Amino acid sequence: MRYCFQLANLLQHKPDPRRRPGTIKQICEYTGLDRHQVASLLKNEVKYIPLDAIGKLCDYLIHRGICMPHELPGELFALEPENFWELMARRHLLEICLGVRREQAEDSLDEAWVVTSDSILSGAVYSGVSAFGIIAAQTDKERAERSAAAAMLLGEDGAAPIDKEEIVTPPPPHPELLQQSLVWSPGKEEMLDASLSMARHTHERFWDHVHSKALVCVGSPKSNPVSELIISSVFGCEPFVSQDGSASPAQRTCPIFLRFRDNDPAYLKSCCGGRQLAKGHAADEPGIYYENAKGKWESCVWNERKHDAAFVFYVDRPSQGVVEMVLGGYSGRATRLLAHHLERCAEQLWPPVYVGHGLRIGAYIVKFQLKERPGRDRNLLGGDESPKIDVIPLESDVIARRMIAVADE
Repeated sequence: MRYCFQLANLLQHKPDPRRRPGTIKQICEYTGLDRHQVASLLKNEVKYIPLDAIGKLCDYLIHRGICMPHELPGELFALEPENFWELMARRHLLEICLGVRREQAEDSLDEAWVVTSDSILSGAVYSGVSAFGIIAAQTDKERAERSAAAAMLLGEDGAAPIDKEEIVTPPPPHPELLQQSLVWSPGKEEMLDASLSMARHTHERFWDHVHSKALVCVGSPKSNPVSELIISSVFGCEPFVSQDGSASPAQRTCPIFLRFRDNDPAYLKSCCGGRQLAKGHAADEPGIYYENAKGKWESCVWNERKHDAAFVFYVDRPSQGVVEMVLGGYSGRATRLLAHHLERCAEQLWPPVYVGHGLRIGAYIVKFQLKERPGRDRNLLGGDESPKIDVIPLESDVIARRMIAVADE
């Protein structure tokens, strides 16, 4: 087991170069610790922490009324997740955000609908988290029984046997709060402003939750604008602003690019989507593009009968106890396929492809090669149960050079 330092989470400190909340200055003035050391502690980037420093931080937390003495230093530490499902399972809050459609701007949420593929994918997330909790609970119980048996062997001769009913095991890892949020999909152009406003409000409300939390957005930025906010916040770019006019593909701030279909609405603007990689660099076929370690862009193209693709993107901020994730298919079919095979793919979605700057980032393209079956009804929801699946992790260097650029800003 590995532990992370949760000072930033306790202080509700969210690093933002555009704001200077003074957190580091306040801690340094009270504790006398070095500014660089405190900054590293807030990012969970320190490998060794002197006991004296821990003691001073505990005094500061007690002085601020953030923790009680009996809660420390335990509250400063938390377990780091060790697999994909644990990212979400060991959180106080798990929120799943869905984009909803409506016909007219005056329609209320009571008259709106969630598309089938998004609903199936959200169910797959709930199922995976619940299954992990059951398995982890069984593992924890077995570990506790082995520890008790070992203690008996090391104890005095004639010691009374331990009843298995007396062995205390931790509760199964499962979020204490499950929440679902709904945001307007971009829809028609006259509905766009309301959609973006609702997305920003939902994202800010999630960050206001004071305990550890995970936000899972189902759907690409075309259908769920909160997804755009998550991706843009990681790479330090402006959300809902197209980068199609970049001087070169290397200047795109996001290493994943959704090439929209030609018939998609022109008013849809995205930092990670559009119709060309850059000026003079056309992406001819619709699909999901990604940058490789050599700076070249590869594609997983969409084809109505043969190919489809989805992507999985998450960012874990261990020091803050916050996970944000985006799960989306290029098409509704790809979203359903991702849902049906998410459990099968989960092992390949771990570990994160990049660790640094206080972040753990996972970025993967899931490519589906479909089997041609003459006479099959393409509208059947279960029509592609057994595609060939290839999970493609983005290279660490691809993420790293963008993180350096964000840090420099």
